[in-house]
Amino acid sequence: MGVRIRLAEIMEALSKALDMTEGQPPGHCIRCCFIGMRMSDVLGLDDRDRQDLYYTLLLKDLGCSSNAARICQLYLADDLVFKGDFKRVDGSLSQVLRFVLSHTGMQAGVAERFRSILHILRNGGEIASELIETRCQRGAEIARQMRFSDQVAQGILDLDEHFNGKGRPQGLSGNAISPFARIALLAQVADVFAMDQGPEAAIAEIVGRSGEWFDPAMVDAFLRAVAVPGFWEAYRSDGIERIVLGMEPSRQAFFADDDYLDDIAAGFARVIDAKSPFTSGHSERVALYTDLIAEEMGFDAERRRVIKRAALLHDIGKLGVSNRVLDKPGKLDEDEWAQMRQHALHSETILSHIDAFRALAVIGGAHHEKLDGSGYPRGLKGDEINLETRIVSTADVFDALTADRPYRKAMPIAEALAILHSGAGKAHDAACIAALERALERSELALVA
Repeated sequence: MGVRIRLAEIMEALSKALDMTEGQPPGHCIRCCFIGMRMSDVLGLDDRDRQDLYYTLLLKDLGCSSNAARICQLYLADDLVFKGDFKRVDGSLSQVLRFVLSHTGMQAGVAERFRSILHILRNGGEIASELIETRCQRGAEIARQMRFSDQVAQGILDLDEHFNGKGRPQGLSGNAISPFARIALLAQVADVFAMDQGPEAAIAEIVGRSGEWFDPAMVDAFLRAVAVPGFWEAYRSDGIERIVLGMEPSRQAFFADDDYLDDIAAGFARVIDAKSPFTSGHSERVALYTDLIAEEMGFDAERRRVIKRAALLHDIGKLGVSNRVLDKPGKLDEDEWAQMRQHALHSETILSHIDAFRALAVIGGAHHEKLDGSGYPRGLKGDEINLETRIVSTADVFDALTADRPYRKAMPIAEALAILHSGAGKAHDAACIAALERALERSELALVA
């Protein structure tokens, strides 16, 4: 059955999750879209190019979660802080060195910090290429999975190339770089400096990098765009989301079938799971176990489809949690545990802003609640937790137990089921656990142990 969705509305809301994992203030991608689309007015792009540019700008950071764990490993740093601050570095040797020295291993031991800094200074170019290539390639792949054009994918792939050929990962120069990437990178830097230091600093930064990072023709388009009366007032307004929604080139709701919503959910599940090597494939597996339970409990096809989407997106809020917390091999301290608990609320907030996914927000926000009220974030109990949430919660815990985690190896299926049964009626719903067990036996998945 087809449903009317506003594609731009969905992408605006999902882009806020990308802002979190890049350590940017909320609305970063939306503001970049505003800047880039105002530049497109000056450049006189046709409707097709404007549409591709629009989604390149909103989704430029689609691959950003894929290098978070590696940043933590290499720099012994909080990936969210690291990424947020690195966007202010202009690439000059002095700034890069200052950044590395001030952001590497600040909470590590002296010897460990020294070894990390030495490794980075010796292999800096190779490390930067690795991190950027991973991010850009993953982002382009996910964009294609979500049915965006090759031009959008190319814009995401080329985001970190510089006009003078000294960018990464391919060292492209001039017009060999996607025009959408040339606009998106400029808009990104402009927003970072405008939010941090104001419009004059943003303009100075863009002009100062003309011919190096940025295409002079794009710099000229930016300067002409920001000179239009009311530009900065609109940029800073509380209604920026509505303004950018109105900039969508088609100016109408897209008609999409349920298959398209499934592709969007599956694509963003890849963004979520790329955040940590320990969550690789987690959302897809939770969706599988959720569907098996729902089928066993007699859900019809439409209800199964909706709950499967919820399972794919239940952890979207983890994009706002540092990998220093997600991948920590030991017990979390009080502050770290507080950060971890926030991810459920982040999931609820993001999903609640999307009409097509609003029904999923309750599940995203409550999938760590427990029947006896000992869960988080609200301490819901009993009938306050709906059946769909109970199913996703059961599937989530089962996958967590049967997959490797930073603090332990994966458990055999029988042991995981025994743990679930031991908490039946207190933590999780006994009927959901029994349905999962029956489904595993019937599907013979229990043999893969």
